[in-house]
Amino acid sequence: MSWMVENRLLSWGSIPAALLFTLLLLHPCQLCAHSEEHSAEDMHIHGQATPQQEVTGIGVNERLGVRIPLDSIFRDEAGKTVRLSELITVPTIVLPVYYSCPNVCPLLQGGMASTLPALKRKPDVEYRVLSISFDETETPELAARYKRIYLTSMNAPFPADGWRFLTGDAQNIRRLTDAAGYRFQRKGREFIHPVASFVVTRDGMIVRYLYGTNFLPKDLTLALLEAQSGTAGVAIRKVVSYCFSFDPAGREDVAG
Repeated sequence: MSWMVENRLLSWGSIPAALLFTLLLLHPCQLCAHSEEHSAEDMHIHGQATPQQEVTGIGVNERLGVRIPLDSIFRDEAGKTVRLSELITVPTIVLPVYYSCPNVCPLLQGGMASTLPALKRKPDVEYRVLSISFDETETPELAARYKRIYLTSMNAPFPADGWRFLTGDAQNIRRLTDAAGYRFQRKGREFIHPVASFVVTRDGMIVRYLYGTNFLPKDLTLALLEAQSGTAGVAIRKVVSYCFSFDPAGREDVAG
């Protein structure tokens, strides 16, 4: 189990200290019972079965050039019903997550929060970020709670409308994730899911997929420029990681 803790600590290292402290309060068992997401290569090195071997029907089928359904209906942090077309009016980074995730989703959103202040583009004017929960049981109240956490962690001015946090019903969630080729699976109260996000144009066309929890400002800037021009790029990193947990008692992978 020592390598699990070591990898967990290394992954948390890219998160701002204030955000790390808050997330550890929310998820106090992060360092004791869960393994962080691993690429297929990492899992092979450590002698564990890869998520690809354990789970079928989970992953990312890149659908560059395909448009996501902008008429899909969600609820924002205030509980207001919104269509994606109302929010995706500029190049937009979409983060499929679930807010109560005890594993990688906090890293994904924390990585984004630590990178956004370094971008030389104006949020809510030249780009927007959407965190969209694929757990239909999550509420706008929970979305609002995590929005406060991540915006506060930036320690820099960032407009509230520049990063929106959405929840929705199962039908609209599936319409979005199916269009994006993003495949996940519920297991108990948690999920097994790829660690990936994607960037779309103002009319919803997918131009780039981003993998992992760490983002470079130059990569995000390039993706947003592609979205602005409507030019589909290629994935920045092709190796797909997965979010799941490891049960040391039962010696089996469970959702994370």
